[in-house]
Amino acid sequence: MADHSEVAYTTADGNDYIAHEQTYEGFLALTKYGTLSVIAILVLMAIFLL
Repeated sequence: MADHSEVAYTTADGNDYIAHEQTYEGFLALTKYGTLSVIAILVLMAIFLL
């Protein structure tokens, strides 16, 4: 049988971990501000539409 050793992602060729971290931080910021925006819209709808 073939030997299936684990891939070392930190040493793989073409691995751009810095770009990965920046993308993930951007995703977290977008999620946070998106959630806060939806909450603000719902609160304003509850105030002005009742």
